[in-house]
Amino acid sequence: MTAELPAPHKRPAYEPAKRLLKPPRFDPGMKRPISTVAGVLLIVLRVLAGVVVLVSIATGWDAILSDPDSVLEGFDPTPEGKQAALWLVIGTGATVLLIDLALAFFVFRGYNWARVFVMFIAVLSISTSFTAWWAQGQEIEIQGTFLSLSIDILLLLALSSRSAAAYARRNERRPDTPA
Repeated sequence: MTAELPAPHKRPAYEPAKRLLKPPRFDPGMKRPISTVAGVLLIVLRVLAGVVVLVSIATGWDAILSDPDSVLEGFDPTPEGKQAALWLVIGTGATVLLIDLALAFFVFRGYNWARVFVMFIAVLSISTSFTAWWAQGQEIEIQGTFLSLSIDILLLLALSSRSAAAYARRNERRPDTPA
């Protein structure tokens, strides 16, 4: 005879709102959940993808400017003006990537504001991709939008999980929680 293992505890398909809205318990010693670690790794992956995009922009800058539809407003069409525009693009992109990397650090440390801000940016990115597809007919391709869109969706799923939220809010004392 073989002993049957007990079935794992499963969450029901429907949960009452009261249970879903119940705040997480005060637990400063809570271990970092895998969903938070996965979210941080996805942020770092997004930063690495951004570095690849900036490098491709820098190496293909002349080809980008040779396109008849590209216009450098506010810059002289001289080589110095084109170089200044490139440095502005690279500098702005690098600043955004450094902020994203700092947010990854804060999410890893368990700051709720950073987790919420990263999720907000992911929602904006997903919404922008959808709007471009819907209104402008922009294709979602593997080489372009697909990678960033999939990273943002996975990031949103990881950081919106119950365990990631509980970890980020583990230090918050509730009025009904004993000291």
